[in-house]
Amino acid sequence: MTDSAPTPSLYERLGGVDGIARVMDVLVERLFDNVSANQNADVVKMHDKVSRAGFKFMVTAWSVEETGGPKVYPGKDMWAAHANMVATARDWDVVALEIAATLSFCGVPEQESKEYMAIIDSYRDMVLDAASEERQRAAAQSA
Repeated sequence: MTDSAPTPSLYERLGGVDGIARVMDVLVERLFDNVSANQNADVVKMHDKVSRAGFKFMVTAWSVEETGGPKVYPGKDMWAAHANMVATARDWDVVALEIAATLSFCGVPEQESKEYMAIIDSYRDMVLDAASEERQRAAAQSA
């Protein structure tokens, strides 16, 4: 009988906080400069409100947690973070494509890229529905 070592978490396979931070550094620069993403007025407002450095910290901390690392993310949950933003399926696709391209650009192996993108994809409906549900809630409260 042989003891097999446990499979390292995605967090560990991405290089821990340092590896994730390196990718998120590139990703945030690309997202802030993405012409298609910046066609959404809510994205532009967010960029005006949140600095690149602050956003890098938040997406790094979120990614650390989501990939199995320590609990370090101090922000809102994904629904609350997007409740005041209107995002379309096209907006989602633009960002998802940029994330996938950045993972490839940074040399993240295919398996780890697929696993990270599965995490991202698991939030799609929550992000796209958040603003719609928030508007419905606000309308119901004011009625």
